[in-house]
Parts: sequence; C-alpha cells; structure tokens
Amino acid sequence: MSKIYDISQTIRSGIPVWPGDTEFSLKRTWQIEPDCPVNVSEMTMSTHTGTHADARLHFDNQGIDSAATPLEAYIGTAYVLDISAEVTDLVKPEHLGALPERIERVLFKLFPSFPHDGWDPNFPAISPEAIVFLQQRGCILIGTDVPSLDHQDSKELNAHFAVDKAEMAILEGLVLDGIPEGFYELIALPLKIEGADGSPLRAILRTLS
Repeated sequence: MSKIYDISQTIRSGIPVWPGDTEFSLKRTWQIEPDCPVNVSEMTMSTHTGTHADARLHFDNQGIDSAATPLEAYIGTAYVLDISAEVTDLVKPEHLGALPERIERVLFKLFPSFPHDGWDPNFPAISPEAIVFLQQRGCILIGTDVPSLDHQDSKELNAHFAVDKAEMAILEGLVLDGIPEGFYELIALPLKIEGADGSPLRAILRTLS
C-alpha cells in the first residue's frame, strides 16, 4: 500500500514570509449562531505564502499568470535529493551526481531542518549551470524547500530566468524533513487564480510501491 507524505507548510498566523511581504491573517466573517448556520472566514495573504508555485508573471511582466499555467509538470514522478549537508551557498552540477540519468522532476532538500518558526535569510540558491544540467536530463519541474531558487538579495534572478528558458515549473517552500531520498509520485497543483503571479498549494508525495 502506498504512503502519502504531506510536504506542505501549514498556513497559519505567524508563518514566516519574505521580508516585507504580506503577513497571513484569517478572520471569521460569519459564525454559527441562531441566525447563521455556517462559519465563513476571510483570508489575507501573499501569493507566495508557504509552499507555493511561481507563475512566470512573478519575474516577467509578459509571463503567464497562475490561472494559465499548464498543469502537466505538477503531477508525476519526482526524485527527492538531500544535499543539505553538502550545499551552504549554491547548488552546482557537481552536487547532482547522485541523480538518475533521466529525471522529469527533482525536489532538493537544502535545509538541514526546515525553519518553521523563523526566517533564514542565508538560504542556498540554485545556479543556472545546475538548471542546464537538469534540463539536459529531461527535467520539467524543479522544487526546493528554501523560499526561492535565487538568493534573497538577488536582483538579477538568474535561476528563475534559467528555469524560464528551460521551460521548467517552479515549486518553493516545500517541507522535505523526514522524506527518504528516491522516487515518488508528486501532486502539487497551483490554484487557478487569474492575474496571480504565484499560488500557495497543497503538495504531497506518494510512494510508488
């Protein structure tokens, strides 16, 4: 029987967000009482809260939005690779030797332990050369547990544009603690939000046997 791993952050009050971005809040607008049979809430949040998918619009004004993003890359076989003990600054091709010769989706564990209760501004990034390496192996999606493929202070966003050129999809903010390396089925669909530059999502891995 297959096992399901939830690799999503819990969206909650106090969830760490990119410095200066919108904090998450949830407010009850309707409440069960004699004249109301249901609870209904209002949310305020960034499109990049927690575990999320970047749409091309995030880094390119001419890019497509979350609603128009094709879904094929977000469902299918994925390989989890833990290089948190090797990489402190930048993922390079020499860190990827353990990957299979052909790989459609790869999820990088770069945090030794995911920082649920705080923001780590010194998270590792992905080099454009590593993205080219993945493209040559057939990769169509790159995911990571850090908040961005590029360093926090990057203005050029070289990794994002390398992914765009390679026509890959992007997942960021995954939680990969306790996930053994290897192949899984990934299901991580962005929401169909018109005009959105990204989308929070519920990401899961399912064992293949």
